[in-house]
Amino acid sequence: MPRPALNSRLRNLNQENPVTANHYIGFDVHKKSVSYCVKTADGRIVEESRVRATHQALRQWAQQRKEPWRGAMEATLFSGWIYDTLQPFAGELQMGHPALMKAIGASKKKSDKLDARKIADLVRCDLLPACYVAPVEIRELRRMLRYRNLVVAQAVRMKNKMSGLLMEVGAEYSKQQLHGKKYFSELLDTVEEVPESVKDLLRLSRGALEMFEATQQQLLVRLQRDRRLAQRVILLKSIRSVGEVTALTWILEVGDPHRLSSVAHAVSYCGLTSALVSSADKQQRGPISKQRNAHLQTVLIEAAKLAPRWNPELAAVHARELERGNRNRATLAVARKLVAYLLAVDKSGQPFQIRNQSAAETEVQKVV
Repeated sequence: MPRPALNSRLRNLNQENPVTANHYIGFDVHKKSVSYCVKTADGRIVEESRVRATHQALRQWAQQRKEPWRGAMEATLFSGWIYDTLQPFAGELQMGHPALMKAIGASKKKSDKLDARKIADLVRCDLLPACYVAPVEIRELRRMLRYRNLVVAQAVRMKNKMSGLLMEVGAEYSKQQLHGKKYFSELLDTVEEVPESVKDLLRLSRGALEMFEATQQQLLVRLQRDRRLAQRVILLKSIRSVGEVTALTWILEVGDPHRLSSVAHAVSYCGLTSALVSSADKQQRGPISKQRNAHLQTVLIEAAKLAPRWNPELAAVHARELERGNRNRATLAVARKLVAYLLAVDKSGQPFQIRNQSAAETEVQKVV
């Protein structure tokens, strides 16, 4: 946006909401350095430079600010700790949505200095596409849960590798019992025509599998014992078919449920709705959108595959969609219904109970 247009936009905003900050700062964050640009309300550059990306250097820089300031940065892998370090010194500090900021700031020339200037302009004109930043304690617990999911995935890989090794040498084994400790030990003693190198690899794989399973269990126990999560987990588990992992994933990925204004918003956030391309009078639905919370999407879809076995209401939703002939759509319908249940319970703070089933179904249908 040209500078005159930005200044005009800012003057209008100042008349409606007086700005308390004197300086507006855009940060372009990287692993080893942070480029910044300080601007006044009229767009004049006061200062621009670079500071080392360390806790001490950032605090020292922030303490030297003599004017009250507002700032913003793009959300990246390492933006969290920078945000936490600078936030106590700022009048307001925000995170920008990376996909939306890329669309706004697209240009021929791109550098750290120019990016910092653009972010500063977005902040001072109140045009920044800000995203939600969870509290520090929630992010710490979320990191632990995501690490547990990584460990579970590695355990599955080890199980598949053990089966693959046995198939490579033509060994006979029971697929259902292979990962039992007693059966595995007996198998290595009785299996015939299997090279010793394969037996050694199987023992190593078994050791790794046991380590992964013990690690993920320890992480899960630590999360279960956290008092900040306990009450919400109990309430969410009042929904039949919602287990410990599903409840923890919902709590730690969503954070504050009240930031999701409706079921449609929650379904979209979880990645359970298709992309929409609309032009003039034409609308076209594409595949499931890639703009979503991937961790929450994975857990909800896996839960939706098993939910009809335990929950009669979800079983009815699955059966109705299955009559149309598409099993994947039936699973998605169950996942969307599950999101409606989770959101209602988490917002109300009350155990699950069916009240107005038709209203919830109507709202879910809006995003299908």
